[in-house]
Amino acid sequence: MRQESAYLRSVHREGRIWNISVAVILLLVPVAVALIYRTMPDWHGFALGLLATAPMYWAVGAIETVTYVPMLGAGGSYLSFVTGNISNLKLPVALNALEQAGVSINSEEGEIVSTIAIAVSSIVTTLIILGVVLITPLTPLLNAPALAPAFAQILPALFGALGVVFISKNWKIAVAPVLLMLVLFIAIPALNAGTVGIMVPVGVLFTLGVSRILYKRGIL
Repeated sequence: MRQESAYLRSVHREGRIWNISVAVILLLVPVAVALIYRTMPDWHGFALGLLATAPMYWAVGAIETVTYVPMLGAGGSYLSFVTGNISNLKLPVALNALEQAGVSINSEEGEIVSTIAIAVSSIVTTLIILGVVLITPLTPLLNAPALAPAFAQILPALFGALGVVFISKNWKIAVAPVLLMLVLFIAIPALNAGTVGIMVPVGVLFTLGVSRILYKRGIL
C-alpha cells in the first residue's frame, strides 16, 4: 500500500477543519434566527420532519461520497462538498482538467490538478453570481418573451456538448446508462431535476456494473 504523502495528510487535515467549520456555520444560521426573533421551533414537528427526510439525505450522502471521491480526489472532494453543484459543474471541470493534463486522479499530480480546477471553478461561479447581481437592472430585458427560448436551451446545450465529448470516447460504455436514464425518466414522470443527487450515483454504479460485464466478455 502506498504511504500517504505529506501533501495528502495536510489536505485531509485542513479539509476536515474547513468542512466541519462550514457545517457549524450553517447550523448556526437557524440558531441565530431563533435567538434574534426569540422563538423556538416545534420540536415534535421538527423531529417528525427530520425522521421523514434525514434517512434519504444520509443515503444520498453515503452514495455520493463513494461515487464522487474516487473521481475528484481528496482535495477536490473537500472543496466540492463545501461549494456544492458537484454533478453539474465540479465533476465535469475536474474530469476535463485531468484529461487535458494527462494525469490520473490516483496520482499526487492528479490530486493537485483536480483541486486547482475545482477551486478556479468555484471562484468563477462566485464572480458570475456577483455579475448577475450587478445586472439586476437588466432583468426586465432578460425576461423578455423573445429571449425565453434561448435561455431555456442553455443547460441542454451545455450538457449536450459535454455528452458528445465523453460519449464519443467510448460509445459502448455510454449506451447502457443513456438507455437506463431514458427508460426511467419516461416511465417514471415523478423523476425530475430534484432527483439528480440520487440518479447520478445510480447511473455511475449501473455503468460500472455493465462495463465490467462487457469487459469480461471481451467487448471492451
